[in-house]
Amino acid sequence: MIKRKKWTAATLCAVLIVAIGVAASGQLGSILKGGAVIFAVDKFGPDINKFINSLEGQHNARGNEATKVVPILSVGDGGYAGAVQVSGPEEQVRKVQGVAQIEGRFKLVGGVRVRALIPISTRNPQNGIRRVNGVGVSAIVDIRL
Repeated sequence: MIKRKKWTAATLCAVLIVAIGVAASGQLGSILKGGAVIFAVDKFGPDINKFINSLEGQHNARGNEATKVVPILSVGDGGYAGAVQVSGPEEQVRKVQGVAQIEGRFKLVGGVRVRALIPISTRNPQNGIRRVNGVGVSAIVDIRL
């Protein structure tokens, strides 16, 4: 009797896991890609940052400004993966954890799409966007997945 209850419980757990997996499979790819981008930016961000600075010919010529590569965190419809380089005063750049990307559309001769890129101090823009003042986006990084 006890073996049968354990088997039934194990079967129900397996069915539940499969059902959740099937239901989430459409979002799983997006979640994995987003996680891969954040991992890549954490791991290679300093190297990407050095490359961008050398590409721009900046070689520490910015004076008191600092740069940093952080992930783009999409807000609203759809999910996007990417990274950006931010620049500004060193103290403020240290606070930046990501850049919130907010999209909007309005009708004007064929339609216009606007994307705002806002440096923020969190990696979870769903909890509210806390802008880091004095920091701007200086480069967009496309990461091939």
